[in-house]
Amino acid sequence: MTSATASAQRLRELLDGPAVVRLPGVFDAPSAALAAQAGASAVCLSGATVSAVDLGVPDLGFVHGTDIARRAASLVPSLDGVPLLADADTGYGHALQARQTARSYAAAGIAGLHLEDQESPKRCGHLAGKSVVDAAEAAGRVRAAVEAGTGLVVVARTDALSVRGLSSVVERCLAFADAGADAVFVEGAGLAELEEVAAALAARGHRTPQVYNRSEAGGAIDSGPGDEELYQVGVRLVIHPVSALLAAAYAVRRAMNEILTSGHAGSVDRLAWPELTDLVGLPGLLDDEQRYAAPSAARLEERSR
Repeated sequence: MTSATASAQRLRELLDGPAVVRLPGVFDAPSAALAAQAGASAVCLSGATVSAVDLGVPDLGFVHGTDIARRAASLVPSLDGVPLLADADTGYGHALQARQTARSYAAAGIAGLHLEDQESPKRCGHLAGKSVVDAAEAAGRVRAAVEAGTGLVVVARTDALSVRGLSSVVERCLAFADAGADAVFVEGAGLAELEEVAAALAARGHRTPQVYNRSEAGGAIDSGPGDEELYQVGVRLVIHPVSALLAAAYAVRRAMNEILTSGHAGSVDRLAWPELTDLVGLPGLLDDEQRYAAPSAARLEERSR
């Protein structure tokens, strides 16, 4: 079993588990290491985050799956086996492109992806002006990702709630479950909508869990349903895609301002340098360096006797 397959299996176990699991968003190797160090059972990587960090642009369809796969490959080793759920936007095309996206994500070490039903180019799910493809095309993307042969967890997301209403959401979630999705994800849903989706899935004979998005892009994150309420309507994963990046950006702004006004960042809360070097593995690498170092002249002379 490859490490990617093992992490996908761990993510499936969380979806089938007895509690709601919170997935903090990561965006680089240090944030991934910090999430693993904090005890995260799984983490997520959002397209909006990659668009901001790698391209410096908002989430308006500029980022591609290759960008996300490249970013994921750079941080997966720091997760130490913690599964990564990554944003796959629309699959970056139609069904064939969605299938290829699943394969490239698996090669990058990603454990699962969420694939949405917006038209391309997509927009952040919390922005106005979205449009979605028809349910059959959306389900075709999902089926292609499921049948890509990667073993990745496939979360099927719909953005139809704000543009086509709840009946369309229910229709799409049923189609996604029929197509083999491991979970469904209704962007912008509240508890009542989640409950309606769960009831429809159960009536069709599906035990498909749900994913819930607790993102600052949608407003306040310290309100809304709690874990127990979410669990009762079938939610098993709650993603927090941008919280860590927003906190990091806030801290960087403070440090920049302090450097330019005071000449140093002494008053700004930050990791000590040894904490960062420990986080990225310096002690172990120094040990390895010594282990692989060329024998000293004295040791060579001793051996030759």
